Amino acid sequence: MTGAVIDSEIRQQFIDHPDAATNPRGVLAGLVLGALPLVDEATLDAIVERLFAVVAGLGPIDELLRDPEITDILINGPGPVWIERNGVMARSGVSITNDEIAVVLERAFDRNGLSVDRAHPIGDTRLVDGARISAVLSPLAIEGTHIAIRKFSTNPLPLEAFGPPAAVERLRYHLSSRANIVVFGATGTGKTSLVNAMAAEIDPGERVVTIEDAAELRIPLPHVVRLECRPENGEGAGRIDTRALVRAALRLRPDRLIVGEVRGPEALELVWAMSSGHTGSLSTCHAKSAIDALYRLETFVMLADAALPLTAVRAQVRSAVDVLVGLQRTGGARRVTSIDEVAAL
Repeated sequence: MTGAVIDSEIRQQFIDHPDAATNPRGVLAGLVLGALPLVDEATLDAIVERLFAVVAGLGPIDELLRDPEITDILINGPGPVWIERNGVMARSGVSITNDEIAVVLERAFDRNGLSVDRAHPIGDTRLVDGARISAVLSPLAIEGTHIAIRKFSTNPLPLEAFGPPAAVERLRYHLSSRANIVVFGATGTGKTSLVNAMAAEIDPGERVVTIEDAAELRIPLPHVVRLECRPENGEGAGRIDTRALVRAALRLRPDRLIVGEVRGPEALELVWAMSSGHTGSLSTCHAKSAIDALYRLETFVMLADAALPLTAVRAQVRSAVDVLVGLQRTGGARRVTSIDEVAAL
């Protein structure tokens, strides 16, 4: 039998197998060995991964998802797939068709009970390995469906990777003194990675509650409670946002609170939490400077409709946040460029 015939038979057997959904790679390995009993282990693994990409994975981009050096996978409609590897953007050598893009969307979103279609042309979810996937469909995306996948390292960077020894020691000092820290910078500067590195330095005896729009943090501590927002379903109901999770987190007795990113009215709850005894908390926001980060936090608090005057909001923000840490990206490196104590600004 030819390889194509064997592939076709295995794919059909896989579809009919009762354990296909719960153990897809194991089922495929058994089916391949049944068809090719003399195959060596390396060849078996290669065949299983190739078939998995077709029957259960994300098609041609599966091999890119397995590459530990790739941090971003970018699909700009049908055609070449772009990647970022070690901080450098380039064509991957992989091309994708409209049909394969449809499979990527279906498998990525359906397994989480979500959908992206003409009625809901913008969507975000995460893959089984934690990678974040965002999609914008045509006609909003003029050249065809655009997909961005952000992968997260299974080996988080240490603090030393983000700056010289003097900067690292300052960060450790602020962490040990339980300062409330907000990390700021542009998209892709490594804000989440730095928060992950700082969180890894927290005393293992502390209870840490994390709140994220999409779960990205991988904190190697024994007592971590991870909360993740939930988008609305196809009927437009069921959404749980960051603001609701911050309020819920405060009832879970955290020693430290980590909010992955502040970008809206949830800033009010975070500021109140930081001001009312939840010291040593961490968060991030998009900003170009320390002063701009403060202004943005003030604006976000004002969005909460708490009917507070700007002077009160400004005082609350400055009372809540102790330290602002700035990040920039130079080539492939993410580096701390500023550490400012709010009291001195």
